[in-house]
Amino acid sequence: MIRLTVLYNLQPYVDENEFLEWRLTDHQEENMGIPGVIRSDFARIDGGWPDDSAPPYRFMTTADWPNMESFEHGFYDADVQASLQENLKMLKEPVFLISEILIHESKEEVL
Repeated sequence: MIRLTVLYNLQPYVDENEFLEWRLTDHQEENMGIPGVIRSDFARIDGGWPDDSAPPYRFMTTADWPNMESFEHGFYDADVQASLQENLKMLKEPVFLISEILIHESKEEVL
């Protein structure tokens, strides 16, 4: 499985509440609509470790594809990239990480 992880802050002019309203609805739907995506998560980073150190990023998005071929087909799609370029205007200091999941285990999900 291939995972895209994006760590980021918002530009100073972006209202966090308005961003969350968009990110949790319309943008989540967009992420799940990217060809090949099988899972997409979004998190607000509220603390750090050790000693509750200040984290360098406020938000994290992950998206998973079953393999590198499907990732490349979906993520590098011209429409996806055009939308990404527009959305990046809201973000400050984003970091994009592409990783291959070598092991995946889970217990019953409790939210």
